[in-house]
Amino acid sequence: MLLIGDVGGTKTNLAIFSIEDGHPKLEMESTFVSANYGGLETIAQKFLADTGAKVTTVVVGVAGPVANGQCKTTNLPWLISETTLAETLNLSKVKLINDLESTANAVPYLASHEVETLNKNDLDINPVGNKVVVAPGTGLGESILFHHKNHYHVMASEGGHASFAPTNSLQIGLLTHMLRSFNHVSYERVCSGSMGIPNIYGYLKETRSSDMNLDVAKAISEASDVAPLIVKAAMSGECEVCIATLNTFVSILGSESSNLAVKTVATGGVYLGGGIPPKILPKLKDGTFMAAFVNKGRFAKMLSQVPVYVILNDKAALLGAAYYGMKLATS
Repeated sequence: MLLIGDVGGTKTNLAIFSIEDGHPKLEMESTFVSANYGGLETIAQKFLADTGAKVTTVVVGVAGPVANGQCKTTNLPWLISETTLAETLNLSKVKLINDLESTANAVPYLASHEVETLNKNDLDINPVGNKVVVAPGTGLGESILFHHKNHYHVMASEGGHASFAPTNSLQIGLLTHMLRSFNHVSYERVCSGSMGIPNIYGYLKETRSSDMNLDVAKAISEASDVAPLIVKAAMSGECEVCIATLNTFVSILGSESSNLAVKTVATGGVYLGGGIPPKILPKLKDGTFMAAFVNKGRFAKMLSQVPVYVILNDKAALLGAAYYGMKLATS
């Protein structure tokens, strides 16, 4: 039995997987509000006590860089340690991996109904090549699947913290605006739920105040989590500023996705993960994303042939960590 975790800035998912016919099988799962707990150890102890499960191996995907078996989570005040977790749970096989490393491990096993196609594969290019995952959620995660000797090897990345590169005058204005508050503006600052959508909205609200729906603005100003309200107002067409916010967000996501695709020659496909893409599928399919994705000058043709998918399986991170844990358990 495997204890599998997915730790995000907003929520922590824990699950028990068994191994059946060479594949992990989900047995039970619980979700915890991350901010309500002082650390992962407390959540893991509670989950195992509540379920009564006896596990031999633990794999947890965490939102942040993992070094020497430790992770200081990027959007949580937690220090997670393999050693501390192993001692707390009295287990020897405990592994921390980056959360996007977890998701990437699931990609080769996703069925056709678990993804939505934004751009079809063109057989003029190598369909069996490197793949990448770009996942906007609370933050912005990225990972790479390097294809070698008929196998995919997952590489963790903190590419979401690379410097934001604007591609048009609106985005240049956004960057200039944000540099008044931050000495470094990363892609995560403009392409995520907790920061990106609110930051874009804040800039456009200042520069396009005449387009603002006052009722929507009031609701957003009173909300603790503003991104869902902005997205809802944009998708329903209620507010021009919110529409422009979502357009800008999707364009930035398209541009950064193709940045990673070019850097890795990801002819095997680009996969959009995280919590936001499935919620804005109609917007992702209206051409805004792909227009930004192929806007790479001489590499536009290559990128137009790269398949692009949205991951619909909201348990992909748990599934990927479970495949990792299956290998660890039998090693």
